[in-house]
Amino acid sequence: MENNTHTMMTYINQEPSLFTKILNEYQIKLKPFIDFCQHHDIKRCLILATGSSFNAALCAKYCFENKSNIIVEIKEPFNFNYYEKLDQQVDLVIAISQSGKSASTIEALDKIKAANIPIFALTANLESPICSKADYILDINCGIETVGFVTKGFLMTVLNLELMALIIAKHNQAITLAEYNELIAQLSQIGEKIPQVIEQSLAFFNQHQISMANSPRFIAIGYGALYGVTKEFETKFTETVRLPSTGYELEAYMHGPYLEANRQHCLFFIEDCHHDNGQYERSLRLKNYMASYVGQVYTLSIGDVAQPNINTLNINMKLDHHFTPLLTVIPIQILAYHIAGAKNIDLSIRIFDDFDKVLKSKI
Repeated sequence: MENNTHTMMTYINQEPSLFTKILNEYQIKLKPFIDFCQHHDIKRCLILATGSSFNAALCAKYCFENKSNIIVEIKEPFNFNYYEKLDQQVDLVIAISQSGKSASTIEALDKIKAANIPIFALTANLESPICSKADYILDINCGIETVGFVTKGFLMTVLNLELMALIIAKHNQAITLAEYNELIAQLSQIGEKIPQVIEQSLAFFNQHQISMANSPRFIAIGYGALYGVTKEFETKFTETVRLPSTGYELEAYMHGPYLEANRQHCLFFIEDCHHDNGQYERSLRLKNYMASYVGQVYTLSIGDVAQPNINTLNINMKLDHHFTPLLTVIPIQILAYHIAGAKNIDLSIRIFDDFDKVLKSKI
């Protein structure tokens, strides 16, 4: 699903400049949302998304809830449209579609319109069908991504959602102006760190490419905001490496899925070393236990690693936990692309080329 000139790495290498661009321009690009927040008391938000857009929303969900002090529900639009009830107390809906062509998301918006609830479309394609269904259009501001396995669009969607969470938090007075400015400054520091993370990730793959290429089963385990990263791991590895790949929340893995473990499994633990509610220590204990039962255990970590080793890719930066997906997803994007290559999967060759046409999954 790539053309002859662009690959996933083309867009991954654009991420540092795009990240800075979005931070520099968000007050303009998100102005409809900023204006809305100034005139409305927001307590409940519904996000409609599918695929990587759903994963991006999951990465940002706890930032909305803990920074803004609001309730956020994320729903798959098809199930929502046909089987679920709309909460009439919802103050706004954010419909996410990078391409703007997701048929299920667009169709679900008619149900929202009938209830007269404001709809924000967050998209990278301002001329796409979803824009005609929304009351307000928000530009992800990353440009069109011609590669089918989205990378920059995912990261920039998370960034925009995090910014929207902070905007609500400021207007709800859930955080002070000083706290808001401090968090924006931290986002800027994250952008400056991205080139180093790309370099680290490439070196990490080169160091472990043989064992990764020989793995037939991939599992990612994370917690809190990092749970969304594990789900994007699941999506990206399934799309590119095309082998069984699953993302689990830490506690969920410990309630049954661990029984599947065997020597063919390659586990990736995604950790925030500074998260102070005991989840980091619990992740370490699980990792140490599982190491003797599976083929390989790798760690993608943020902060000061308690147990550094050759199998750890450590991003040595102390972050607000809610921002950790912005850096930890980059190694996953790079590993997905390069492991696919190491397995001799040519991602430039389109497969299931008539899928969207036959199944009508996109307009």
